[in-house]
Amino acid sequence: MLRDVSISDAGRITEIYNYYIENTAVTFDEEKVTVKDTEQKIAAILKKRYPYIVCEESGQITGYAYLNTWRPQSAYNMALETSIYFDAGFTGKGLGSILYQELITRARNINIHTLIGVLSIPNEASRKLHEKFGFRLAGTFRETGYKFNRLIDVEYWQLFLL
Repeated sequence: MLRDVSISDAGRITEIYNYYIENTAVTFDEEKVTVKDTEQKIAAILKKRYPYIVCEESGQITGYAYLNTWRPQSAYNMALETSIYFDAGFTGKGLGSILYQELITRARNINIHTLIGVLSIPNEASRKLHEKFGFRLAGTFRETGYKFNRLIDVEYWQLFLL
């Protein structure tokens, strides 16, 4: 079941995100976030009136997704960055597709022109997800990130909605 996020979801969202911080290069954050950090982020995104959704199974949040500012200047207001995270135990079950479809629908509903997905590479599952929804590779920054004692390429994927 998909639903809009609530501030009370921050604890579970923090658990999910901290897994990625500690175990993957999917995010370049290196320090675990707190529930308060997550509450503030949720509040900031909702204040902008951007979509932030969670997926639940049997009352437990299994994943979440949101749209947020691509760049802070108002010239970029028609372009939003996508973020999708789910419990590591739910990989390969189609949750990414469910969340992405809803984000795209909601982005169209608020007249967003383009969505941008940012991927640290390698990440074949995320590449396939973006391709599935019509995103196209817009560019690659080589050896731009650094985590776990290695340099990491970053790809930018773009989907035009309007």
